Amino acid sequence: MTEQVTRPQTETITGAQSLVRALEQAGVEVIFGIPGGAILPAYDPLFDSSIRHILVRHEQGAGHAAQGYAMVTGEVGVCMATSGPGATNLVTAIADAYMDSVPIVAITGQVSSQLIGTDGFQEADIRGITMPITKHSYLVTDPAEIPRVIAEAFHIAGTGRPGPVLVDIAKDALQGATTFEWPTELALPGYRPTTRPHGKQVREAARLLVAAERPVLYVGGGVLKANASAELAMLAELTQIPVVTTLMARGVFPDSHELNLGMPGMHGTVAAVAALQKSDLLVTLGARFDDRVTGNLDSFAPDAKVIHADIDPAEISKNRTADVPIVGDCKEVISDLVVALRKMADEDGVQGDYSAWKNQMLGVKAKFPVAYDKPAEGLAPQTVIERISAIAGPEAVYSSGVGQHQMWAAHFVDYERPRQWLNSGGAGTMGYGVPAAMGAQVGAPDRVVWAIDGDGCFQMTNQELATCALEGIPIKVAVINNSSLGMVRQWQTLFYEGRYSNTDLNTGPESIGARRIPDFVKLADAYGCVGLRCDSEADLDATIEKAMAITDRPVVIDFVVERDAMVWPMVAAGTSNDDIKIARDLAPEWDGEDL
Repeated sequence: MTEQVTRPQTETITGAQSLVRALEQAGVEVIFGIPGGAILPAYDPLFDSSIRHILVRHEQGAGHAAQGYAMVTGEVGVCMATSGPGATNLVTAIADAYMDSVPIVAITGQVSSQLIGTDGFQEADIRGITMPITKHSYLVTDPAEIPRVIAEAFHIAGTGRPGPVLVDIAKDALQGATTFEWPTELALPGYRPTTRPHGKQVREAARLLVAAERPVLYVGGGVLKANASAELAMLAELTQIPVVTTLMARGVFPDSHELNLGMPGMHGTVAAVAALQKSDLLVTLGARFDDRVTGNLDSFAPDAKVIHADIDPAEISKNRTADVPIVGDCKEVISDLVVALRKMADEDGVQGDYSAWKNQMLGVKAKFPVAYDKPAEGLAPQTVIERISAIAGPEAVYSSGVGQHQMWAAHFVDYERPRQWLNSGGAGTMGYGVPAAMGAQVGAPDRVVWAIDGDGCFQMTNQELATCALEGIPIKVAVINNSSLGMVRQWQTLFYEGRYSNTDLNTGPESIGARRIPDFVKLADAYGCVGLRCDSEADLDATIEKAMAITDRPVVIDFVVERDAMVWPMVAAGTSNDDIKIARDLAPEWDGEDL
């Protein structure tokens, strides 16, 4: 955070100057944004501010960059846009942040207050539009309110269950005269997140845990947001209970740990899915029983009791009734649970023995690893991602778009630490990967940042390569190019008899009938980046190492991969997790009853 700036408190200034001072006081170091008419007054004092403004090429990129910055730093990310279409272009990123509990503050200009409601030029009710997808939203028409609103916005975004807050400011409020006064305390009587869990509930959870025979630690993104990785490791080591980490929690528990069974859900590992299905107790920590994890909810973990800990009380028993509900910050919950379990062991001589269950699950993990079949010719996309992981290592940061490459990145990168993996989980936003990597690189300038993207996702937001080139943000982009909307094509293969309606992107070589439009190498060069191409495993390591050696500009690698590679395992939408399928030519289909 930047040092707080001290200025005379009685000085008459504009609302725009008050806004910039408030942002400085809040500790903002970076804003991603684009100026326009209604927000323009704020850009004049921003010109003299210590805050770094990064001029993006599209407002959606600003929002995703703010998300990437927030995810990698743990701080609140900030994006800024003008009224009307500028503000509405932020909506996708705001919705994405809301679904994945990412703390961002979106600041938008609004038409002058006397024009609000008249359908003035570039007017849009952005507060109303975003009300369902923000933690809170403000419309400011009085310049005197700006410091208070900014202070409240950052507090709300970053505390409790994190999420996006919108601050919409009328142009005349930015232009009007005011004095600056930063609030010494916040008056938010209706907003008091519960962080400390109830001791009785924690003790009841401990009693349920020691009585269980087949418990699973079902770990979600709430553990990451709570910075509770160390506490989770302590609980797992103490109890020796198998751990599954959702898509949003990858890295919060090391992949290299024996107890990590991997990711559960639609494209989860057989071991993780089997553990949940056969469990008699789900210790659910900061997870929300998302449909992509549970499959058909009625058949999900049918014999399991549920301990559900979450900082958001609205999540408790929303999808699955909790036997022991615990509202609180996961860091506090896990710490108290460890204390309670140790006390039961030391004072009462009572502790659980899950060794048989653990060994059974480790046997499933060994029997059914996440695997793939290499093509007779061409490059397997999974191999590309495996080699990027091996060469870049766990100190790198990885973001992804959405689709097949996202699932392969979730499985074939080795995640050893929290905040190593950024993706759009809840909203599933194509185009997230490049701008999120940009924001992550700004937040972690000393780390290598890889965006693992698809040829479809990449074309939605690749204009931010210009931002990266001009701003000296040296991200590396691996385009997993199968010349298709890959996940949609996979579904068309499996469920629509191979009728490939509108999934061919024509980005591949002529050998598959494509015209290579666009040519990603030429596109990278045009944007001031280094463009590379690799289509054979023989050249794979050398290409990745060449990209790793370039540190002064972005690098884009067009990895031309096998077109018909599929993501396995897979649970078809709406079916039971018991119906999980794996690559048919690698191992027999798993039948849960075999366990």
